[in-house]
Amino acid sequence: MSKHVYKQGYAINRELRNHKAGHRSFVIWFTGLSGSGKSTIANALERKLFDQGVHCYTLDGDNIRLGINKDLSFTPDDRKENLRRIGEVAKLMTDAGLVVLAAFISPLREDRQLLKEIIGEADFIEVFVNTSLATCEARDVKGLYAKARKGEIPNFTGISAPYEKPENPTIVIEEGETVANAVEKLLLYLKDSLFLND
Repeated sequence: MSKHVYKQGYAINRELRNHKAGHRSFVIWFTGLSGSGKSTIANALERKLFDQGVHCYTLDGDNIRLGINKDLSFTPDDRKENLRRIGEVAKLMTDAGLVVLAAFISPLREDRQLLKEIIGEADFIEVFVNTSLATCEARDVKGLYAKARKGEIPNFTGISAPYEKPENPTIVIEEGETVANAVEKLLLYLKDSLFLND
């Protein structure tokens, strides 16, 4: 980092934005295998939060790679950089007063730990969507597992690259839970901490 870069202070800070919105801002980070249901649950939760007047936004893997991270490949180093950038973007969005829903495979514990450090552990809610490889592969919504099995996609999580399950996630969504049940579980967790009391 250049020694000529200085952090800029702002007159309107996160606390003021949270107060005006009437709710806290933080990151709900969904991790799990491709096809586990992360994006589906995140989108359903966003709809519920939005309907309750919560200022929120979902960050999703494919959308990020079509824009801000389109210069990155799927090598281990680029996957790490992909997540680091997303973490920095998510932190900016929480500073702007948003509840951020982030749905990313994020397969390695050390990368998820880095995200906690960037975002701040108090603002990082880790949701593990615990769907088995067999189920994800059977779904194969995007046809990616079939390609990975043929060797057409290198470094594919669960096939040719590891997925390390979270050791102490905030919430676990178990295989077999419906999307509606998963959303209710998350809303119940957020119930007492989301909205500010004047």
